[in-house]
Amino acid sequence: MSRFPAIAAALLASLLAAPGQPIAAEPPPEPLTVTFVHPETYQDASRHYGYGSDPQVLEAIRQHLRKLVERNLPPGYTLAIEVLDVDLAGYIDWRLRGEVRVIRDVTWPRMTLRYALRHGDEIVASHEERINNMNFHWGVNRYGYSDPLRYEKAMLDDWFARAITQRVHG
Repeated sequence: MSRFPAIAAALLASLLAAPGQPIAAEPPPEPLTVTFVHPETYQDASRHYGYGSDPQVLEAIRQHLRKLVERNLPPGYTLAIEVLDVDLAGYIDWRLRGEVRVIRDVTWPRMTLRYALRHGDEIVASHEERINNMNFHWGVNRYGYSDPLRYEKAMLDDWFARAITQRVHG
């Protein structure tokens, strides 16, 4: 027994059920696109000694931004972020075994971002910004000590609330 009549009947039924509708509609745009521009030149986005970046660190930053967008960006908005530089809090001390990251008050986290917030085809906000958190050691950090990017995530939370959420929700 051939499956052709069943497939043809299903296709015909779907066309008759929604006349005038395109067969393959375009999927809605992704609410977030993150591009890491020349990550090999980043000041410090690595868990190892030296300049550059680790894919695990960049992916953790991307995932955190995705969570912020899912929580705070209403439908119809899209956000495109280009990460131009990353400097994680602290530094890797090459003299210590296990590549330990030493955190001091003078080694705060920094990032340079270029972003465009859109609502449909309209650009709501577009800017290049160097964000940092010089007071990263003070106050309460909602991310646990086991999170290696807790200071950077708190800094991104503050930036997102100020630059994105405030523009969207007024």
